[in-house]
Formats: sequence, C-alpha cells, structure tokens
Amino acid sequence: MKQFSGFEDAQKAARYTGSTRLPKGGYVCKILGVKIESGKNGNSDMMKVQFDIAEGELTGFFKKQYDENTDDNKKYKGQTIIYLPKDDGTEQDGWTKNTFAKWTNSLEDSNDGYKWDWDEKKWKNKLIGLVFGETGTVIDGKEIVYTDCRYPVAVSDIRENKFKEPQFKAKNGYGQSKLDAPTSTGEATDFMNIPDDLQEELPF
Repeated sequence: MKQFSGFEDAQKAARYTGSTRLPKGGYVCKILGVKIESGKNGNSDMMKVQFDIAEGELTGFFKKQYDENTDDNKKYKGQTIIYLPKDDGTEQDGWTKNTFAKWTNSLEDSNDGYKWDWDEKKWKNKLIGLVFGETGTVIDGKEIVYTDCRYPVAVSDIRENKFKEPQFKAKNGYGQSKLDAPTSTGEATDFMNIPDDLQEELPF
C-alpha cells in the first residue's frame, strides 16, 4: 500500500474524542496572564484573565485539554472576563466595582504580602480560589451544558471547603421541557467549559 500524505495528523485527530468537562466546584488556580481590552459598542472595558488549576488531581487541567485538542482553531479555555467599571455612578457600575473588588480581595487574601496597586500585570503567577458552576444554553437548536467560572474566593476557602456551590444556570430557553437540571458527571460534551461564542457573555 502506498503511503499517503498527512496520515500522522489524521491518526492523531482520529484518536481525539473530546475533552472531559471540568466538574463544578472550587479549585485553587494560578493566574497565567492578564490582558485589558477596550469595550465594543459602548460596552465596558474588559480584563481577560487566563488561569490553570494549580492544586489537586486536576492540576494543569486546561493546559492538558488544550494540548490534546487537535482542532486547528482550538482556544485555551482556562480564562474568564472581568468587566471594568465606567465610573459613571450608575447602579450597574456599582455592581461592576463590587465584582472587581471581590477579585482584588481574593488575590490579597490568597497571596502573602500582596496588595492591589492598580498594576494588573502583577496578577501573573498569583494564586486565587475560583468557583465554577454549570450553565445550560441552546446553540443552533441544540442544548448544551458547560462549566464556567462564577466568582473568586480566597485560596483558604477552597482548601477548607468554605465556599458556596453555585446553582445550575439555565439560559436561552434551556431545559424548558425538563423537570430537573442535569448534574455534573465530568463526561465529554460538545463544548468544554466556556463555548467560544459565549466569551463575551461571561459574568466576570
């Protein structure tokens, strides 16, 4: 049989069966990088935070997931968005400031000697506790469930299991015909964690 081109890539792709979905719960994470982007169409500026799990059986979860994905358009899924205040005095702006303060408080409580000084680049390599929940939505008429970062806490709260587990969140008509919301199984799904086209809708 004559060898054909691209076989090694095809063989690798054929072995890839999809990623395991991160179980809901709290994890000690390390921040890998922070990037601020301007808001579009009058929306708030955004701080994109990239991270990975730093302790426990799932250490390095997002890096491993990225490395195993053979999709040409793959994206690193260990990230979330923090919307930045506009400082316009609105109620929404107050909520945004409170959310941002939760991040700075959690970082200060998780890293000895660290004090927020308006330099977001110093977040890199800092530890933080992150709590993840499950969200169900409908995309192209298909119901999916993904795991998303809900809020930060101190690392000690994760290690001592002192955080509140988020409730299942249904969006876009998800589960209207279901009596019970699904539970986390850790099994493969069509989308791992945050679907690519939902990045701009994240709460943080």
